[in-house]
Formats: sequence, C-alpha cells, structure tokens
Amino acid sequence: MSIKDNVERLMMQIDRAASRADRDPDEITVVAVAKSFPPERIEEALACGIKIIGENRVQEASKKHSVIGDKVDWHMVGHLQTNKAKDALKIFKMIQSLDSLRLAEEIDKRATGKIECLIEVNTSKEPTKFGISQNEIFDFYQSIKKYRMIDVQGLMTIGPGWAVENPEASRICFRMLRDLRDEMSQEYDRPFPILSMGMTADYEVAIAEGSTMLRIGTAIFGPRT
Repeated sequence: MSIKDNVERLMMQIDRAASRADRDPDEITVVAVAKSFPPERIEEALACGIKIIGENRVQEASKKHSVIGDKVDWHMVGHLQTNKAKDALKIFKMIQSLDSLRLAEEIDKRATGKIECLIEVNTSKEPTKFGISQNEIFDFYQSIKKYRMIDVQGLMTIGPGWAVENPEASRICFRMLRDLRDEMSQEYDRPFPILSMGMTADYEVAIAEGSTMLRIGTAIFGPRT
C-alpha cells in the first residue's frame, strides 16, 4: 500500500477507536515516526496531511531537516543524549523523551527560547527502557520546575516490548500514565494536556486509555528494513 493509503486507513481506524471510547478524534494528534526513512518518504506523508515528524536520532534528523526544513514540526521521540542537546534544539519543537536532571539542565542552558517537553516514564519497568520511574515522577518534576526554558506539556511512555504480539499488554502502562498525569494536574493545579502513548501495535488501546498523541511509524511508512 502507498503512504496515502496507509494514512487514510490509519485515520479511519483512529476515528473508529475514538468513537468506541466516546472521544473526539480531533483530540488525538499523530506523530509520524520516520526513523530510517528518507526525506522523499516524509514528503509523501506531508502531502497526505501529516504535520509532525518524529525522529529517534539527532544526526539522522539533522540530515532530513536540512532537506525538508521547518514546514513540518519535528519531535524528538528517542533517547536524547546530553551531548546532543545543543544540536537537537536546532531542529525539534518538542523533546518527548526528557528523562534525567542532567538532560533538563543542558536543555535549559542551551535553549534560546522555551522548549516544549514531555517527561518520559518507564511504566513497564523494563530495564532496557529509558524513563523516570513512576515513584520518582513527582520529585523529578519538582526538581526541573526551576528551569525556565523547559515547558513540560505532559508525559510520554512506551508500551511493553511484548505488546507487538499482545496489544492489551500495554493497557496497564497507558492507564498508569494517565493516572500519573491526573495526579500531577491536581497536585500542581495546572494542566498537562499531552499524553504521548501508543504506537502501531497498540495505538487503539492507547486511545481507549486517553492518549492525545500517537507515535506511528510502520502503519504510515511500512516495515523498516
């Protein structure tokens, strides 16, 4: 199938999943994760209405950004090394993977204006995944509130690795993230509007659990080689 077919099919399925969850599909934003795909494939996705591109690596994103530029918003969705923060801030409108005080400090020091961030939470507790533990999230947010250039808009998580075979396995992780967000909103008396959760394997479950931002790669661009 073409990218156009893929995007149309994805949007139809998002509408259906939102309807089942009694939600407005307009509340849900798609980030097209273009890891390993060339600029011309991204251009195809943009022609189909995609407005946000997600990348996992700064160096790869930089090469694509030099071709495509800022006609689309760029989100960093992979782990961001501290020594790459300066280059990342030249490209990305949002850092979805804020996961350490060192990174927060570096972003604050290097940013020339406020940068939207999501705190990455390791809800699946897998040792191979990055992210703040659910027990540390309040202390972490309290510690980074002093950084004026960081604008925390919400939380991000990745479903468990075995969710590819069993999307329902992600449900408990997504529900945990939603509950954490709600607790933070109440504790700090401010909204955290973005819940970035759900990928190709489990986005329908994520929608049911309140996701406002989906990070979709394969369902848009096809399988990676």
